[in-house]
Amino acid sequence: MERTEKSWKGPSIWDNITHKKPSFVYNNENADVAADSYHRYKEDVQLLENIGFQMYRFSIAWTRILPNGRVNNVNQAGIDYYMSLIDELLAKGIEPMVTIYQFDLPQDLEDIGGWTNPEIVEIFVEYADLVFKTYGDKVKWWITINEPGAVVQGYGSDKFAPAAYLDLTGTVEYQVGRNLLLAHAGAYRLYQKNYSHQNGKLSMTFYGLFCIPKTDSLEDKKAAERCYQHTFGWFSHPVFIGDYPPEMRKRVDELSRRENRNTSRLPYFTQDEINHIKGTADYYGLSQYTIFVATDAEGSETGQLKDAGVHCTADPSWPEESFDLYKVVPQGMRLNVKKICEDYGNPEIIITESGYAEDGSNFTDDPLRINFLETYLGELRESIYTDGCNVKGHITWSLLDSMEWRQGYKNKFGLVSVDYSSPNRTRTMKKSAHWMKHYIKMHKIYYQ
Repeated sequence: MERTEKSWKGPSIWDNITHKKPSFVYNNENADVAADSYHRYKEDVQLLENIGFQMYRFSIAWTRILPNGRVNNVNQAGIDYYMSLIDELLAKGIEPMVTIYQFDLPQDLEDIGGWTNPEIVEIFVEYADLVFKTYGDKVKWWITINEPGAVVQGYGSDKFAPAAYLDLTGTVEYQVGRNLLLAHAGAYRLYQKNYSHQNGKLSMTFYGLFCIPKTDSLEDKKAAERCYQHTFGWFSHPVFIGDYPPEMRKRVDELSRRENRNTSRLPYFTQDEINHIKGTADYYGLSQYTIFVATDAEGSETGQLKDAGVHCTADPSWPEESFDLYKVVPQGMRLNVKKICEDYGNPEIIITESGYAEDGSNFTDDPLRINFLETYLGELRESIYTDGCNVKGHITWSLLDSMEWRQGYKNKFGLVSVDYSSPNRTRTMKKSAHWMKHYIKMHKIYYQ
């Protein structure tokens, strides 16, 4: 995984940007060594066992097994590393959940356009084929692409790597989104055709902006729904229902006409492509940290939320955590899970990512994280036992303090502290890890 493993490998877009433009990340930090899980994975698995986790989600660094991103150049040492990690997890009774792509595109592929280039679809499917073939007999839970809604922010904006195509804001994001959906669907259909005997389950991790209306006005209520459909729905609607959300399609088409464009900025799928993408998830993987407040905000500029006609803010009364974007809103967990149940026919749901960030030094006394976990998991129990939602598990982000992309090592999500000033990258369980150990014993929401 890009943020924790290290030891060297082929260069990714994050390696490239942190070396060529160090200021892109807080304090000029990078993941050249990170938590060194590449050499300390047995220690990390022992921590997982000590806490009592039943599942561990990790991602494969694309360039660790394919240094240039293509299957004609396989790094056997990288293949062996992940096999050793998987075997160690299974030996401890811990189920691996493997993410095939989490933001770390090989730089060689970015050099040909990255996710803007339609060729990336087949290249990704070939990569997924190698992963399924190699690990599929042991791995039964897969995430093809982590948070496609975040991946697109690296194109048309400088919020994320590769921070490219800034002159194509409002257009390039939709092209990237299209290719991400086709790549996911291609991997799913490949698994369905060639690897169904492995009996695995596949999905994406969906990320977006869940909003509540700022007022009771009809305009703000509609704005909150538009916010959802233009972020979460952008990717989950094609997968669970088919094609883009109708409201999203209508708005972007109309805005494109007003801009005197010959074609919509939101590319159309053919009917075959719609059918190809629809039904390509065996569960709903949800990334849930916070929610926002929406107000109606029609405007002439282009861009994702501008296309939605929404202004999203955080309620100032909500408690803060150190991560710049997130407020602590426990009820958001239940609200979002309930909407997934209602909109998509109550699919099996796994919270594939949710956690709390603290700022500063290596805290091991973290009562605010304990409060976050207790309240968010409490809301999730209401989703299960009151709302009847088909929630099967929750995965806490994260086991270790790690590099949080542009935030560097400033924001610490880990249940386990990592001393980054030590060459040994010393791990120390925080109070939240001990709390979680007790919680798992007492409550048994699967895959904590």
